[in-house]
Amino acid sequence: MDLLRWTLIFLVLALLSAALGFGGIASNFAYIGKILFFIFLVLFIVGLFFGRGRGRTL
Repeated sequence: MDLLRWTLIFLVLALLSAALGFGGIASNFAYIGKILFFIFLVLFIVGLFFGRGRGRTL
């Protein structure tokens, strides 16, 4: 969940920078946040797929 926290941090920084009028910096933060979000999403789906069988022992 650490990656999700970084994604949210970059989202907040992007929104704060956009509110203060720093357009270039805000777009950079938004781009980094978007990349981190998609990495988190892929890792989450992979974790669901591979963690599906755990916990069931027959």
